[in-house]
Amino acid sequence: MPDSLDRPLRLILASSSRYRRELLERLRLPYEVIVPAIDEAPLAGEAPAATALRLAEAKARAVALGIDAGQRALVIGSDQVATFDGHPIGKPGTHEKALAQLQAMRGREVEFHSALCLLDSGDGSAQVEDVVTRVRFRDLPDAELDAYLRTETPYDCAGSAKSEGLGIALLDAIDSNDPTALIGLPLIALTRMLRSAGYPLLRGAR
Repeated sequence: MPDSLDRPLRLILASSSRYRRELLERLRLPYEVIVPAIDEAPLAGEAPAATALRLAEAKARAVALGIDAGQRALVIGSDQVATFDGHPIGKPGTHEKALAQLQAMRGREVEFHSALCLLDSGDGSAQVEDVVTRVRFRDLPDAELDAYLRTETPYDCAGSAKSEGLGIALLDAIDSNDPTALIGLPLIALTRMLRSAGYPLLRGAR
């Protein structure tokens, strides 16, 4: 619980992602960003959902280790793994790899695991949740896929399509109970966790 409603706990986002920062800004809460230093490689034989959950908590715990013992903070860790035909899909990095991803996924469904962890550095307790989003891609010709990529250059996004931007034109349907999960930070789940931790969510808004 926070020390008082007038002085809430520090809120720290354990992420280097600009997309997660932009999403957290929507809550109008004071927060800090500390980038965790962890190995994000999946473990051998690890299921995609398990990878996302493990890394979300690992990011939060890595940042919590650097917080002074006399302080308390709520640390937000998040990780997303996209899967297609049961295999994880990484960030393409290049135009050629992004085009290959979109070509393989057109007319098909892709599953995104957006894992979230809210860690209380005071006692080490953590709330964790995997928010699943299913996305069905339209069956579009190569020329349209290529034109989209050259317009939005989403090479740092798993799945090669930004649903919050022009990438929505590539999608036929999105099935999720948290619309922000696909972008990278499930805000419905996060606000639920913050309330459970006693954080004065609306009174702390700026």
